[in-house]
Formats: sequence, structure tokens, C-alpha cells
Amino acid sequence: MSNSIANISSSISTIPSAATPATHTSDSDGGFGSTLTGAIEQVEQVHTDAQQQISDLLQGNRQDVHNVMIAVEKADVAFQLMMQVRTKIVNAYQEISRLQF
Repeated sequence: MSNSIANISSSISTIPSAATPATHTSDSDGGFGSTLTGAIEQVEQVHTDAQQQISDLLQGNRQDVHNVMIAVEKADVAFQLMMQVRTKIVNAYQEISRLQF
């Protein structure tokens, strides 16, 4: 799962600069690309945290199954949200590509 998130993150960094508006000279201005990359990194961090908690539980370093399950569910919800956002972005791109200028 983390490989798929890393693949998404790396594919976003290859978006051509022509796709960004001329008013943004870099992503440090808080552009769409940097916002999306930051959100993906947050999802990846939540996933990594859940994996670490599971590993600790299996090794016997934790006794609180409740908090581990909460972390796993947070990671699942974050991933599902990211996939919904991706779907909306793809749909918006397809809609724009159908427009005739």
C-alpha cells in the first residue's frame, strides 16, 4: 500500500510546469500541486504510523489494541478520502478535456 502512495506522490512531481497557471512561478506559493503533495504526504504519514503501531502490538510492545484499531481506521479513512479526491480530479480533467475552445 505504501508503494502505491509513493507511486502517486512521484507521479505528481512529474506534472509538466505548463499545466500550472502563469501567475504561480513556484509551488512554494501554496499552489495546487504543493497542496496535493502535502495531503498525500499526510496520508502516507498516517499510514506509516498505523503500520508502526501494528508492528509494536505484534512484538508485544503495546497492550492497547483499541488505539491501534483507531490508528488503522484513521489510515483507512484517509486513504479512501485521498482516492475520492483523486477520482474528482480525474473527472474534472476529463470534463475540461471535453471542452472545445
